[in-house]
Amino acid sequence: MAHYRIGRLEQEIQREVNDILLKRVRDPRVQSITVTGVVVTGDLQQATIYYSILSDLASDGEKAEAGLKKATGLIRSELGARLNIFKTPELFFERDESVQYGSHIDQLLNQLHRDDPNL
Repeated sequence: MAHYRIGRLEQEIQREVNDILLKRVRDPRVQSITVTGVVVTGDLQQATIYYSILSDLASDGEKAEAGLKKATGLIRSELGARLNIFKTPELFFERDESVQYGSHIDQLLNQLHRDDPNL
């Protein structure tokens, strides 16, 4: 029962945080952020929110991180209002490196195609 609830909560948090970033956070630094996954601890006290950004530039990554840090309070209180749970978990944001890795692979493949049109 509890496991099912956590999975559902993770999906809800992912959906809501994406929506909050899109509609409520006015900070341009977080505009290109997509939430890719959420992991909630068994006691529901903490949620780690994995995100990706469209840019590979380190400076953009730092800006996004700073923007998220600044917006965490707003995101958490907004989540609290939207989610039907007793206590809103503490939020931690972590860059999802796997997405970056995937886009890097895409770039390499595109490069290969450009170098050898017969591929």
